[in-house]
Amino acid sequence: MISALAVSLIFCGLTESSAQIRFGVTGGATFSKLSKQTINTENMTQYHAGVTMQVKLPLGFAIQPSLIYNVKGSRFGVSEELPDAAGDLSVGYLELPVSLQWGPDLLLFRPFLDVTPFVGYGLNNKLSVASVQTLKNTWSASSINRWEYGIGVGVGLEIWKFQVIGRYNWSLGSISDLKADMDEGFGDVVKNSIGRGKFGGFTITAAFLF
Repeated sequence: MISALAVSLIFCGLTESSAQIRFGVTGGATFSKLSKQTINTENMTQYHAGVTMQVKLPLGFAIQPSLIYNVKGSRFGVSEELPDAAGDLSVGYLELPVSLQWGPDLLLFRPFLDVTPFVGYGLNNKLSVASVQTLKNTWSASSINRWEYGIGVGVGLEIWKFQVIGRYNWSLGSISDLKADMDEGFGDVVKNSIGRGKFGGFTITAAFLF
């Protein structure tokens, strides 16, 4: 019992002494679109920016949580049922991605693999359909969902205090479980266009670590 406790204390001491903590700023481009088989969708280019903290651990591992404002969007086209329905959707999230990294430190640079679960809370949104009507900041159980969660997978490169990560992200929750709580015609357009769609797409993120 005593020896096990001693080993645990030694391991914790080594982990704490070998961990390196750095803070920084981060930002980049967000390329996203809705995944839904019944409509044609196109990528929308938006952005993300915020702050980050990196904790380097032994054996090439690192944990890097960030707090960012991330705007996701999609251009959606026509469906068979609604040939005249087309529009844009954008949602700005306060997002917490936690990057789990592994890669060898090669002195001058560090390449690494990245797995990043994330959760976010919607701060604003804008939905335009067929240039007929535009809604802003519509939140409820029957319109655009405020919470989001998902996971990203990518690769990164770190040189001195600079870092770049390319990542593909999947939202696991639907953007909307829409029911026609708006006026019936517009509500039906929205329900059929984005209901149960999910955001997905690439991000390219740069960071400067102090």
